[in-house]
Amino acid sequence: MMPKKVSVFRKEHFNAAHRLNNPNWSDEKNERVYGKCNNFNYHGHNYELIVQVTGEIDAETGYVIDMKVLSDIIKAEILDKFDHKNLNLDTEEFKDLNPSAENIAIVIHDKLKTKINSNFDLKIRLYETERNFVEYPIS
Repeated sequence: MMPKKVSVFRKEHFNAAHRLNNPNWSDEKNERVYGKCNNFNYHGHNYELIVQVTGEIDAETGYVIDMKVLSDIIKAEILDKFDHKNLNLDTEEFKDLNPSAENIAIVIHDKLKTKINSNFDLKIRLYETERNFVEYPIS
């Protein structure tokens, strides 16, 4: 019998400021492309993060992954580094990377992937607003 895979989800949130800006463009082009998101003084979001881990259930624990362990990894790798920060100014990850929701999701995925068993599939869903969200990777 083929082992069954199950997905488990952990929801977290963090607050962060950012500014979308391409330094290779003129101020006018940045304003045209990014609008309010190009505000020189930055702007913030209440991000909602959903981390999906998919894998086989461990026969001994009954878990795919211990959710306390997953929570601790998310806190250490993401929340402690991004919550109440200016992503452009306060983080190494976005020093030279435009902190769009797309790029934030990829960074979060890549940071968590190094801490989670490689047998698991990992997917990130990041809500920038209630109506705007991104997923990485796509299936």
